[in-house]
Amino acid sequence: MHGAGRVGSATRPGRRLIRRHSAVVRVTHWVNVVCLTVLLMSGLQIFNAHPALYWGQQSDFSHPLLAMTAEDPARGVTTLLGRRFVTTGVLGVSYDASGQPVARGFPGWITLPGWQSLAGGRLWHFFFAWLLVVNGALYVLAGVVSAHFWHDLVPRRGEWRLIGRTFREHVRLRFPHGEEARAYNVLQKLTYLGVVSIVLPVIVLAGLAMSPRLDAAFPWLVVLFDGRQSARTVHFLCAVLLVGFVLVHVLMVALSGAWNNLRSMVTGQYAIEDDGHDRG
Repeated sequence: MHGAGRVGSATRPGRRLIRRHSAVVRVTHWVNVVCLTVLLMSGLQIFNAHPALYWGQQSDFSHPLLAMTAEDPARGVTTLLGRRFVTTGVLGVSYDASGQPVARGFPGWITLPGWQSLAGGRLWHFFFAWLLVVNGALYVLAGVVSAHFWHDLVPRRGEWRLIGRTFREHVRLRFPHGEEARAYNVLQKLTYLGVVSIVLPVIVLAGLAMSPRLDAAFPWLVVLFDGRQSARTVHFLCAVLLVGFVLVHVLMVALSGAWNNLRSMVTGQYAIEDDGHDRG
């Protein structure tokens, strides 16, 4: 999550540093990086306790939407919407430090903790989930107060017609330079806005809907997702969307000028070229 800045300072002829990200945006960004990393790894640990997804209130063991199983000690099979794939060595069956096959949904190197521990995964997951919620609330509050949301994340009327051209430029790895680099383009705005206002709230609500205690206090949570198992599936799918977003985000950061983008998220300063050639 970013916040485009507008305050410039001179550096060398033809090159200026602008203030692209506020302190609040930078701090909440890095807190989110830590939270999402821990939540992904601990979430996969929790998923491994029962590596299957269903739709509805109850588990339908004979018709899972997704299942990762070990058909024998050395054969891992992943079933997705009725289609079976052999995924030995990664999903269903992975290998431990001694090279022995282990029945496990996701391999231990990507889970937290690395060994199978549902209780340990829940402790990590619940703590960082609430930290993410608090951090996100601070980000949204600061964004509304500072008008960051309206200026930097909500597309303006004239930008909607640029979606096609902007998409083609991204596919061809042509990134904005000079003055155009001051603000986000329409695709960036829509992506960040979608993550902040849709994906993250839905994944939080779906996570809450999986809690029997909260369901008893707020029964509408289960109804909202058409059942507790549906909420678990939605929670998983939103996590997949977040992973995809992060991977594309990191790739775009690297291709458009890794050092310049990283500096802007650490110090808040972003360099632009007056001659229209932003070399990052």
